[in-house]
Amino acid sequence: MNPELNKLQPYPFARLAQLKGGITPPQNRDHIPLSVGEPRHAAPHFIAQELLAHLHGLSAYPLTKGTPALRETIAHWLTRRYSLGDNAIDAEQQVLPVNGTREALFAFAQTVINRSTRPVVIMPNPFYQIYEGAALLAGAEPWYLNTYAENGFLPDLNTVPDAIWRRCQLLYLCSPGNPTGAVAGLEMLQQLIRLADEHDFIIASDECYSEIYFDEQKPPPGLLQAAAALGRDNFRRCVVFHSLSKRSNVPGLRSGFVAGDAGIIEQFLLYRTYHGSAMPPPAQAASIKAWSDEQHVIDNRRLYQQKFSAVLEILAPVMEVSQPEAGFYLWPRTESGDTDFARELYAQQNVTVLPGSYLSREAHGINPGQNRVRMALVAPLDECIDAAKRIRNFIENKQKQ
Repeated sequence: MNPELNKLQPYPFARLAQLKGGITPPQNRDHIPLSVGEPRHAAPHFIAQELLAHLHGLSAYPLTKGTPALRETIAHWLTRRYSLGDNAIDAEQQVLPVNGTREALFAFAQTVINRSTRPVVIMPNPFYQIYEGAALLAGAEPWYLNTYAENGFLPDLNTVPDAIWRRCQLLYLCSPGNPTGAVAGLEMLQQLIRLADEHDFIIASDECYSEIYFDEQKPPPGLLQAAAALGRDNFRRCVVFHSLSKRSNVPGLRSGFVAGDAGIIEQFLLYRTYHGSAMPPPAQAASIKAWSDEQHVIDNRRLYQQKFSAVLEILAPVMEVSQPEAGFYLWPRTESGDTDFARELYAQQNVTVLPGSYLSREAHGINPGQNRVRMALVAPLDECIDAAKRIRNFIENKQKQ
């Protein structure tokens, strides 16, 4: 067996299931899961219609790099969304559709890491666990950049030692962040690009939450946008990952894309030709429709804003919590330990949240997820309100003890 498998830690939800094991929550209350970041708004009807209308495409093998029409649609979306200028993205060489960004984020490290040189992969802490697993199975050492409330939950690039930069081959960035919702500004993104130039590493920017934000006049910036503002029209060392799962409420479609540096995309395509499923033709047709429409995305943002407004009004008086810049998670501080909070909340209120320490690692003397929990506001509005009321009741009862 691959010895690197022994380095993998249990997935957060496996640990959560173990934490809840043996507990019987109150049976007179329906279970409300706030632990999993799975969008639960209805999938747009027009996307489903397009999927059904192209089922005849199942009779043909799809190309790994997708159809020209899908790549052109993605290139147009990137250009429009990030104000990149006409023909800024070469759909033939700089765009690669993928079956879900989870798989792509993992496979990317296997493509770009040279395991013969003691490689390091830098990632934010807390983080999406795929980053860590990808690094370990590529033969690299993960290096964790802690994020705290004091630094806006953004990685402080100035704290990375020169010795780590010299070994770094890949840096994962998540903006907007999971679980914090923090957004990296253009200045930080450009600092990162300059560091990549200086130390010769690749930036993998996970931007899968980029379309869930709350100020229509201030969408989160992206890595390609930052590169273009520096005059780097080749996007050298810059690769972004986007998905329809959160943007369009179609996680089951498994549709996303990777875009950026043409040389890196070429090598990633080579890797995926051997190890990576091509997107089925019906899914490609549905994806073209999804990337071409913005109204359903605007409507989606409004639904999340309604939930944040309602839930925060209930929770703010009893816990340290605030609306994130983007994304659909709350990342509140808990008075007790995060695992105790999650276990007791489930036992008393039949509400599941994810302990923050399960999403992070102890690094540099601290686990930045400790005493925090992640709450995914993906359930319908009435369930989110019910869950918030139960959480408030749980906290108030603890305060009386």
